[in-house]
Amino acid sequence: MALKDDLEQRVREIFKQQWTTRDGNVVPSDDSIKLSNDAVKLKATVLYADLADSTVLVDGYKDWFAAEIYKTFLHCAAKVIAAEGGTITAYDGDRIMAVFLGDMKNTTAARAALKINWTAKNLVQALKDQQFPKDTFKLNHVCGIDTSDLFVAKTGIRGSNDLVWVGRAANYAAKLAALDHNKPTWITKAVYDALETKCKISSDGRDMWVKHTWNAMNKMEIYASTYWWRL
Repeated sequence: MALKDDLEQRVREIFKQQWTTRDGNVVPSDDSIKLSNDAVKLKATVLYADLADSTVLVDGYKDWFAAEIYKTFLHCAAKVIAAEGGTITAYDGDRIMAVFLGDMKNTTAARAALKINWTAKNLVQALKDQQFPKDTFKLNHVCGIDTSDLFVAKTGIRGSNDLVWVGRAANYAAKLAALDHNKPTWITKAVYDALETKCKISSDGRDMWVKHTWNAMNKMEIYASTYWWRL
């Protein structure tokens, strides 16, 4: 069969085939969803942790040094996420995506982001400075978090496929992770409103989050924090 005919047949199948969906209470794995129109529905919170200014890093530094920054940041972020009960769903170059479920999903995701901020500044940056005392590179990052219903399906071809996370949380969290790295943690109002007090108010009684207007997204109300949570 010619490639054009093969593609045409498959596209017609996807558009015509009825969906089989089910509610989920665990993060689906690659082998738990079929390549046909099969999907799992979740109520979830998505966290993206993104290494900022990575273009500057790869353009201005040796490849091995850039790789070490990538590896150390992503390793620490992944460990923190796992310790907070999140499930890592993808690595994409200089960033990591994770999904949190359960009644406390917003608080655990926000706490993970605050711990990633502490780790980036007080562990990765500090140890990098010890190893390379003459180097001036400063590690910047952003975590973005949103919560919503998600529709999880499989995309790709046999032997080369992945899960696609359809829903606001995955899209908005990724966009939030591209905002100003001087405020390393960005969350939506839906996440902020669901936070436990310990993840909202600091030990000295101040709100750890500052309200902002996200002009690029229809003046949406979002919140940013420069706080960290010690390991």
